[in-house]
Amino acid sequence: MQSTLTQNKPFSIDDAPIADDLKPISNDQRTVGAFAYMSMWLGDGFNIGNITLGSSLVVAGTATMSLFQTLTAAAIAIFIISVIFALNDRFGYLTGSPYVMQLRLSFGTTGAKWASLLRGVPAIVWFGFQSWTGALALNQIVRILSNGSFNNTAICFVIMQIGQILIALKGFKSIKIVTSIISIIVMVALFSVFILLVTQHGAVIQSKLVDVHGSWGLTFFSFIVAFLGNYTAIFESAADYSRELRPNLSNKYRGLLYFLPITIAYGITIVTGAMLAAVTGISSPVNAMSTLFNNNVITLFVSGFIVLGVITTNSVANIMPPTYILTSLFKLPQKWAIAIVGLLAACSFPWLLVQDSSSAGLALFIRSYSIFLGPMTGIILVEYYLERRQYINLSSLYNEQKQQSIKWNAPIALLIGAAAALIQVDLSWLVGFAAGGLATSS
Repeated sequence: MQSTLTQNKPFSIDDAPIADDLKPISNDQRTVGAFAYMSMWLGDGFNIGNITLGSSLVVAGTATMSLFQTLTAAAIAIFIISVIFALNDRFGYLTGSPYVMQLRLSFGTTGAKWASLLRGVPAIVWFGFQSWTGALALNQIVRILSNGSFNNTAICFVIMQIGQILIALKGFKSIKIVTSIISIIVMVALFSVFILLVTQHGAVIQSKLVDVHGSWGLTFFSFIVAFLGNYTAIFESAADYSRELRPNLSNKYRGLLYFLPITIAYGITIVTGAMLAAVTGISSPVNAMSTLFNNNVITLFVSGFIVLGVITTNSVANIMPPTYILTSLFKLPQKWAIAIVGLLAACSFPWLLVQDSSSAGLALFIRSYSIFLGPMTGIILVEYYLERRQYINLSSLYNEQKQQSIKWNAPIALLIGAAAALIQVDLSWLVGFAAGGLATSS
């Protein structure tokens, strides 16, 4: 069933008092093809945050779950991620409008602006985390090439931020080109690390990860939520990406554009992170790889892969969504909004999150924001599919005179869902998603 777009002639969306970046993208302006779209999700999946999440499975050198349990939890999470992506991308794909406009359906014009912060804040924190990790890797590269005369992660962090901001300033077309190229390079690099680990440290991996009697209880399900949470902010704002995708692709075909690259990338990164931590006993992937290989050539290779992976991940997942949110909140030009996002990311203390002791804290951070994003996802899906039956009056959506400022049903459902999720934080996304969706439909 396709959405019906109704245009009310007296009101023109072009004249709506809203930033041009938030207005619908017409079909002839969509330039992202299927290969480039899949490359985006490959590049996003091959990232240091996913490797760090995998390493959090290993505590004090001991895995909390076996390799089979890890793969099972990842498979369940990937299936749910792909389904939610395929369901939630339809609004953006069929209307050409971004996530902040989708939120108007449930929260109203003012409510949507503040609700969008629940998506924007995690993205900014992830932006900082990823960039500082990339800076650690870049620092290693420069230190080796300078024979140890240079060693300043802070300067490398500034370079990373400036470089990524410049890429984002070129718009989605630039991001498409960068991610299409880099994702293939990063995929080859990470598979190389995976093969080196298996061939050179198979016995250690067997004893510390494969032959482990892990838990099928709360620990198992909490890691499903952590794996889900790592993507929940992204599939929450699926409209920001699908609105750029070329038209006339079926729902099933678009579903495959999510499922295939996420399965490949997410699966391999989580397992690689767990193996790295099991072999080295170090939670930070950058430090673990440096210790494990202890070879300048390999270290340069791996560090280069990390830097490239950071650029693709931030370009896809962590820069543009909060940029749209700032544009909506303060009616800023996109260039200013991108610069502010970069500055806020630098102020999120990313150097604390990348410490070895912060690996478990990162998983807790994911579960914490999932307390709110789980209910949010349930609310917007119920609104689009059950309340509106995929019928969108696009002209009315952009006409603030025809929209409520705050639709209280959604904020109340959000609070109910968050309160339910707090009862069991380890299962926050699953509980919040169900409770939020039920509350908004009642």
